[in-house]
Amino acid sequence: MNNKVQKYLEMTQGFTVEQIIKFAHQEFTGRIAFASSLGEEDQILTDMIAKIAPNIEVFTLDTGRLFQETYELLAKTQKRYSLSFTVYYPDTKAVEEMVRSHGINLFYESIENRKLCCGIRKVEPLKRALKNCDAWISGLRREQSITRSHIETFEWDETYQKVKINPLAHWGLEEVRAYIAKYHIDVNPLLQKGFISIGCACCTRAVKPGEDIRAGRWWWENPEHKECGLHHRPAQ
Repeated sequence: MNNKVQKYLEMTQGFTVEQIIKFAHQEFTGRIAFASSLGEEDQILTDMIAKIAPNIEVFTLDTGRLFQETYELLAKTQKRYSLSFTVYYPDTKAVEEMVRSHGINLFYESIENRKLCCGIRKVEPLKRALKNCDAWISGLRREQSITRSHIETFEWDETYQKVKINPLAHWGLEEVRAYIAKYHIDVNPLLQKGFISIGCACCTRAVKPGEDIRAGRWWWENPEHKECGLHHRPAQ
């Protein structure tokens, strides 16, 4: 483990989510951003950041294939909070070439094609978003999937060479829903229709009763492959 990350974990042991955000803001003032996908967890963190550290930039990635409900939630969130919101888009020429070479729905054909699409529509824009940052905040939780079961509140992101902060790492779904109810947090209406983990419209379906909360993402793939490249997890 990175020595700097180990120090942060020790310094923040026993901290609440709000205290972790405040600590991160003080430690990385002007060099930290929050990546929001507008999920439940991200909406909670947006609310907390607005109250605790409104100078933190909040950004989201528009892949060009999101649900209309997601765009409407983004608009509502921008109006509710006095925060600096930035929307990053994929490179137009890269998308055009990908579709020309592999087709509009290439991601259904193979894992390689799906990761290519995610790389162009998500990973490259994220690299641009993090260019001037030393740390970034995400809404990842251990409970979300098998690929996230070992995350910590502070990690070293080898892919982007930055400190990655997951304030909600140890929260359960009950805590998430309780905060949303208490503070009347705006969430995607698709959640009420069984869409638990919401990404691109073409790669997300409703989750059936008893299924894993990320079963609706890239449902044609095995669970261990279900990451888009934004949150690369090293082998445990």
